[in-house]
Amino acid sequence: MSHFRCGTVAIAGRPNTGKSTLLNRLVGERLSIVSPKAQTTRHLVTGILNTGDCQFVFIDSPGLQSKHRDALHRTLNRRATDVVRDAEVVAFVVDALRYGREDRAVLERIPEQPKVVAVVNKIDRVKRAAELIPFIDRLSKERDFFAIVPVSARSGKNLPELLRVLREALPEAPAIYPPDQLTDRDERFFAAELLREKLFQMLGEELPYRCEVVIDSFREEGRLRRIEATILVERASQKGIVVGSKGTQLKKIAEAARKDMERLFGGKVYLGVWVKVRRGWTDDERVLRGLGYG
Repeated sequence: MSHFRCGTVAIAGRPNTGKSTLLNRLVGERLSIVSPKAQTTRHLVTGILNTGDCQFVFIDSPGLQSKHRDALHRTLNRRATDVVRDAEVVAFVVDALRYGREDRAVLERIPEQPKVVAVVNKIDRVKRAAELIPFIDRLSKERDFFAIVPVSARSGKNLPELLRVLREALPEAPAIYPPDQLTDRDERFFAAELLREKLFQMLGEELPYRCEVVIDSFREEGRLRRIEATILVERASQKGIVVGSKGTQLKKIAEAARKDMERLFGGKVYLGVWVKVRRGWTDDERVLRGLGYG
């Protein structure tokens, strides 16, 4: 009879390797926001998967990067580094057929203690499967990995094999969370994240990195959730872009976020959104601590 296993699995990698998509697919719920832009993830998101003989505690972390050098992104890099240091297992995610300087820099930040499973993602985009063999062989020389598992987070291909390998790497231990718990985050957190996701999806390339979402109030009134939120930007010109002509852009952003909140929460949502200028917030340690980036 197999013994129960439990532990934390940190999902790590450079930006845009599909870490958040992988978390969502593994736990079966959209817990971590997703966009084509790098560094969409800012907060640690825990997703809990219970099987008959294992509890996986997945932690999605910000992608380690060097493009932005302000206080916000230094904080995000610290978060990502701390997560892999404390986890029992690290799922190190790379793109299929692509491994370069940024990937190697992430791998170098992972200490020797945790077992590291290399997850070769996006194999659905590889036209000739035979190309994966030399790529995996080259990757195996980068570190003594516990295993290397090719997957597609988008389609779900080979994820059962990934779970089997991760379970084998986890220690024998009792469950940390109740069997019906999916995450350690509350609805207030997800409301902010869903609104921030729309900023990444609907605004230009750089502007979302200068935006933050603050939930001013979150009240349940019967089956209705009444949410008031503020989008912070750094300059008045940015506020104009977020709001749009006669408020049309802000209305589109809020409407898309509200619909996603209603799907996630399973009920009606009233969402009021305002935009405020807070100059230099991305490079102000005191402001960042107040926003939960301590």
